[in-house]
Amino acid sequence: MSRMSTTSGRLSLLQAAFVVARRDFVAILFSRAFIFFLLGPLFPILVGGLAGGIGQKVQQSAGQTDIGVAMAPADVDAMLRAHDALEPKLGPALPRMVELKRLRPGESFDAKAVLSERRGVIAAVVTGTPAHPILTATEQRAERWKGTVGLIAANALAKAQPTYPEVQTAIVATSGASERIGRVQTAQGAQVLLFLLTMLLAGMVLSNLVEEKGNKIIEILAAAIPMDALFLGKLFAMLAVSMVGIMVWGSVIGGIAALGGSHGPIALELAKLPTPGVGWPLFLLLGVIYFSMNYLLLGSIFLAVGSMAATVREVQTLSMPATMAQLLVFFFATYALTETGGPVEMAAIAFPLSSPYAMLARAAMEESLWPHLLVLLWQVLWVALFIRAGAGLFRKRVMKSGPRAVKRRRLRAWRDFFLELFGKAAV
Repeated sequence: MSRMSTTSGRLSLLQAAFVVARRDFVAILFSRAFIFFLLGPLFPILVGGLAGGIGQKVQQSAGQTDIGVAMAPADVDAMLRAHDALEPKLGPALPRMVELKRLRPGESFDAKAVLSERRGVIAAVVTGTPAHPILTATEQRAERWKGTVGLIAANALAKAQPTYPEVQTAIVATSGASERIGRVQTAQGAQVLLFLLTMLLAGMVLSNLVEEKGNKIIEILAAAIPMDALFLGKLFAMLAVSMVGIMVWGSVIGGIAALGGSHGPIALELAKLPTPGVGWPLFLLLGVIYFSMNYLLLGSIFLAVGSMAATVREVQTLSMPATMAQLLVFFFATYALTETGGPVEMAAIAFPLSSPYAMLARAAMEESLWPHLLVLLWQVLWVALFIRAGAGLFRKRVMKSGPRAVKRRRLRAWRDFFLELFGKAAV
């Protein structure tokens, strides 16, 4: 315990901040409102997952299109054999071909009438002969499938089974261009995730002091501990609560991914993510650190602004400007990705509110680690300045304390003393 805390009986700054943080953390964590807060984002995730799975199934079903063949029996067999021979070579690029009708000699077939019926998944019809095929389809599909139908017809005309040369391939792990594109995608995804989490969780700080201001608890706390410790403790309590929420949501998403297995949609999407510049372990660690710094920077401002509000309605009024300010900062940091190493990125790194976004993107793009140490110290400095400024503003505007307020109270005390003294003398 410091000398000041021993002589005055007050806790030191860190001790008082820890007491406040523990009190707020336990009070919020074991409240019913926090349980509903945790369940809130899970319902959109569940609905979005179900909608995405159903939508993908519907899209696959709607996207399946066939080419129907209506020719003489021998020509139909030749076209289907040629299609089956080409399918292993072309794979998904080759549309499926099915038999529509085997025409008798002299029989005609109205392909337009079949397509106008809008039945099944027949998107085009091939008539005529393999030597002179006629493709009936919409303009877009006709342009796309004209070469494919010609290739199938050419193979159908071959007297013997055509041979295809084996193409040898030389595989490389990656290329400079693809690696950079992948890292840019990782940086953008990390910035979006950081923004969404901060916007979802930092809004709670705006209403943190409203209730305690209403029931006068804030005055008791301010009389017992330094105001800086009160702000610091509440801010770290909200950060700890946010970390609990992120761990719960991450566990749910991880459980869903585990149930889907290695071939599930979530696991497949995660496997496609390019490796960031600093590697995944350090990148995830830096993600947690920069989320914490972004939360502390923005939360310290929100705590000061929210402490000025007298009612919940005023807090709700402040929510929209706060959200718009976050959007502007996010857009600025995203724009800095277009000029890596340029003055715009340096400005985004130097500006405290956009610095976590810019540095998280830099961790995805670059391998060097020493800039992160310097910028983290810079961000910690700004967190301290914001907390100090917010506590001072709260003291002067809300608690009516500080040097000027003390001087005014002393003047009023001397005035009352003299009024009382001269009043008794007159009596």
